[in-house]
Formats: sequence, structure tokens, C-alpha cells
Amino acid sequence: MRFLHTSDWHVGRTFHGADLLAEQEAVLGHLADLVAGEAIDAVLVAGDVYDRAVPSAEAVRVATAAVARIRAAGAQLIVTPGNHDSAPRLGAFAEFAAAGGLHLRTTVGGLAEPVLLDDADGPVAVYGIPYLEPEPARHALGVPDARGHTGVLTEAMRRIRADLGTRPGVRSVVLAHAFVTGGEPTDSERTIAVGGVEQVPGSVFDGVGYVALGHLHGPQTLAEHLRYSGSPLAYSFSEARQRKSVWLVDFDARGLADVRRHELPVPRALATLRGEIEDLLVAPEHDRFLEHFLSVTVTDRVRPVDAMRRLRERFPFAVHLEWEPEGGHSGAPLRYSDAVRGRSDIEVSRSFLDDCRGAPPTESEEQLLFRALEAADRGALAK
Repeated sequence: MRFLHTSDWHVGRTFHGADLLAEQEAVLGHLADLVAGEAIDAVLVAGDVYDRAVPSAEAVRVATAAVARIRAAGAQLIVTPGNHDSAPRLGAFAEFAAAGGLHLRTTVGGLAEPVLLDDADGPVAVYGIPYLEPEPARHALGVPDARGHTGVLTEAMRRIRADLGTRPGVRSVVLAHAFVTGGEPTDSERTIAVGGVEQVPGSVFDGVGYVALGHLHGPQTLAEHLRYSGSPLAYSFSEARQRKSVWLVDFDARGLADVRRHELPVPRALATLRGEIEDLLVAPEHDRFLEHFLSVTVTDRVRPVDAMRRLRERFPFAVHLEWEPEGGHSGAPLRYSDAVRGRSDIEVSRSFLDDCRGAPPTESEEQLLFRALEAADRGALAK
């Protein structure tokens, strides 16, 4: 039996304000092509299907279309909610969806009830653990003394192993959405820390054939049977050098037989640029970044006026801008009380401009400041 392990679709997410639905639709469509080309039996989606608990209509359309294409390509799907999803919304009509090959494992009470998939070697039991928020989960699981993510996931896995014990010889897969010790985070995951602790030891998941993890956005292997697929798209510039992928997981009669990594296409690449704005706007070596999502750091001594608009005239997908004057700002960091003590309004205004853009006001700008401050004084006196 062959599985495709994916997670963290985050359908509906934006990238520094840029809509990603077209890119998400493209890469999820590739999963359907992969299902057909690799004869995948089941696709495992380990949480965070959506980016919000209440996704937009367009996000639902994209996710629904992806699921439909995957199912039409010949695979069943087992889906669990992550910390971004609403489990009740994601699990709506689960019993009816299962009849069509979409298995939504979204309830705490059902986490030890596997989806049973059969091949020539017998059944594989696939268990889906929905994301477990520790405080409500410990009561729902009947373990009020459980502490944190480790406590509730330990109880969840105890129930799964107990069910497996009633199925001798049955191979097993578990989906879980968690931060397992040893995993490397990026800048785009939402923290799930409780009391400062969010990680769980990998040993919690001992005793099953393969664990399809979700939550961390970089593909990584913690053990041969314990892996993160990562997100199908980069959701922060910290992921710019990652090659997004999915795992193709083969089971034989004894259990886990092979795991292969399949790299995904990149609908729109990420890049970073740094330099003075006039150079960035004309340098021919930057032509290759015209279609990239860009994070730009301008190093001009004086903050450029209208920098983002100017950059987007050349780089339409510039989405993030920072100003870091070469050599650093000459002024020392100011506390508010020190900045205003014993200074006139015009002196404070001059310092503010210098601190914000790296240069004091010009003579004409200073005249404007004088007139503005005089008008403000007259308005205050009139009151």
C-alpha cells in the first residue's frame, strides 16, 4: 500500500498581504497528478487544511476542488484538523463524506477508531489524532491530571495502542499535529506553547508503523517512521531555501518498507534583495527576480521616499520592505523623556525626522514645520 503524506496546506493564507489562492490551487493540483502517476492508495493530510477557523468562501472552494481532484485521481483521503482549523467545521458531514472516500477524523472521542484500508496483505489501520488543545482535551479524554501536550498525546496514543492490541498483525499509521522534540520550526507557524512548553518527545508515538506529522512547515525526518512533510508552499522568507515536498510511504506485508521524498513545484519563488534603491531599480542582474516574491532591504543613508511603490514598478511581487542604512544610524537610541526634555517643539520635530529617515529636515521642510507648529499653537489658543 502506498500513502502520500502532506500537511499544513493553510488554504486562504496570505503572504505579507499578497493573495496565495492561485499558488495554492496550483501546488495542490500537482498532488492529484502525483496520486495518478504514483498509484497512491491514500493521501494523509496531517492538519491545518485551512489558515483560519472560519475560512473564506474562496478558500473553501480551493480546498474542495483539491480534495475532489485527489479523489478522482484514485486515492482515498484521511484528514485531521490542526491548530488553525475548526475541528467541528472541518468534520461536518464526516459520516457522509467517508462513503465517498474522504475520511475526516476530527473528534477526540473517535481518535482510536481507525480508518481500515485493505490491500493484498490485509488491513492497515489509519488513526487520526485531531489537534489537542491541552486544557479542553485533558477533560475530554478523561485524564484531568494530564499536563500539557505531552500529557494529552500520551493518553491519545495509549488509546490507539489499546485498539491496535485487539487487531493482531494489523499494520498501522497515525496522523498527528504537534511540535515533536528535534523538529526545526520556521517563522510561519503559530505557537502552540502552553505554560511555555509546546514540544513533546518522539517516544510518545512509539509502537506504530508510521507517524505522519503536521505543524512544522519544513520537511524533516526525526526517525525513519516519524516525519514532517512540511507545508506545500513557503509561508515566510525563512523558508526561502527550503525545497517543499511530500513523502511517499510504502507498506509491505510487515509494515513500513520505504519512504521517498517528492519535491513539489514552486509556483512563485521567494528571494531577498539588499542595496541602495537606485541600484536595485536599474541593476540588470536583478531581472531574474521580476516574478519572485521579494523581501527588500534598502541601505540608503536617508530613507527613500515612497520606496515600496517605486520598487513595485520594477518588481510587482515585492511584498516586504525594510530600511537599514549602511553602517547603521548615527544617532543613539532615544528614550522619550530624554528626547523631549528641555527642547522646543521645533527641536523635537527636527530630531523626529532625523531619527525616522536618517537626515534632518531641509531648509524648506523646516519652514513648513515652523508654519505647522504656529498653526497648531493658534488653534490651541483659540480653544
